[in-house]
Amino acid sequence: MTRVRFAPSPTGYLHIGGARTFIFNWLYARHNRGTMILRIDDTDVERNSEVSLESIHQGLEWLELGWDEFYRQSERVALHRQAAWAIFEKGLAYRDFTSASLALENSSEGWVSNPGMRELSREESDRRAHSGEAFVLRFRVPRESRNEIVVRDLVYGTVTKATSDVEDFALLRSTGVPTYHMASCADDADLRITDILRGQEHLANTFKHVLIFEALGVDTPNTAHLPLLMAPDGAKLSKRKHGPVVSVTTYRNAGFLPHAFVNFLCLLGWSPKNDIEKMSREELIELFSLEGIHRANAIINFTEKDPFDPKAIWLNAEHLRTLSFDQLARRLMPYAQQAGFRNVTVEKLRAITPLIRERIRLLSEVAMVADFFFGEPGPYDPTELIPQKGDANMATLALSKAKKVLAAVPVFDHGTIEAALRGAADELKLKAGQTFQPIRVAVCGRKNAPPLFETLEVLGRETVLTRIDSALDIVNARQQLASL
Repeated sequence: MTRVRFAPSPTGYLHIGGARTFIFNWLYARHNRGTMILRIDDTDVERNSEVSLESIHQGLEWLELGWDEFYRQSERVALHRQAAWAIFEKGLAYRDFTSASLALENSSEGWVSNPGMRELSREESDRRAHSGEAFVLRFRVPRESRNEIVVRDLVYGTVTKATSDVEDFALLRSTGVPTYHMASCADDADLRITDILRGQEHLANTFKHVLIFEALGVDTPNTAHLPLLMAPDGAKLSKRKHGPVVSVTTYRNAGFLPHAFVNFLCLLGWSPKNDIEKMSREELIELFSLEGIHRANAIINFTEKDPFDPKAIWLNAEHLRTLSFDQLARRLMPYAQQAGFRNVTVEKLRAITPLIRERIRLLSEVAMVADFFFGEPGPYDPTELIPQKGDANMATLALSKAKKVLAAVPVFDHGTIEAALRGAADELKLKAGQTFQPIRVAVCGRKNAPPLFETLEVLGRETVLTRIDSALDIVNARQQLASL
């Protein structure tokens, strides 16, 4: 049975590269009817934070994919130590009592091993350990018995590394804390992970991990290393350099739909055989395969002025249009509340969504296109009340006539409203646009707004008449100033 895992470290917010890794693992598990595991690799106590952990959880939960099993590495340290000592008992690791060796290993590219410690007898090693002398437990890389380590990656193919280029890496620090390599492999072995899908930057670690799996006597999981995400300038996409644009929460806050964002990330480094771009969740599960993952790095296109890739925006708009009005209203609710709209209800948003669905690309844009439904329209240019090639008198005629007929219609629905206003235009011998523009600006505060008759119905008779009155006051005041 396929078992995969996503293993983030809680040292910052959820990077979109991490989100993509999670998504690819999830799709691979679902495509193969396997198990998706979330494992928090939180053994680096100095860098971990609960704030980061919460951010990761929030980001993953927003994707609306879920997982089947959950673990925290910090609760499994005893298992990691037990695995390390099992390797030692097989003679495949040794104690390094040289206090400066770990620092030397980290600072020197040419450092491979500590020969004096590697050749220390078991008896002497035990004696020094029992006397309380501190040590690092190191893997004894087999240089005499093998020349290279072979990794058959499912994306990058067969890659090799000479054992002479692999240092005797640490399994346990001098504090007894397991290293990343030891903890990760011990957990992968214990959780019966069959396939590891992770970023290409981890490919170099895989050679060490192969040695650990072999030493533990378990099958080495298949690996598939994913291409990196790059900025438009070719630099690796990073939190430090590119800021909020690499955080999943930035996309959530901007009003992306979870599935549209998942769809977008899938296209960064993977493509289905049929090359379609907009895909439902079911289609993604059906079409996903490792054969579709590219080796070339993927570029996210953004600028300082526009932080979002145009394809991400387009996909979001496309997925928005597939939502029912009820679904869209529920999705819009938190963004409408965040915009400060008064008296927001799902019912009112449900009435509005048919009018604005084609006008928004992001859920947050409800703040710009629907504001006048929940409060007075913002200050607008009085000249917009005057139809093109018209004059203030024409605007006054149109608004006055509209006020009269709209006050008199027996039913305030869009069909009745349309018939009444078109009849008014005929009576005034005005074109439809000359009649409707002043009304649209009066009630919406702008010339570009949702369909007029349906908008008037949603706003209601009282609100519409009040706003037309205000517009008439503006036009009349403008005419008085012009006559002075």
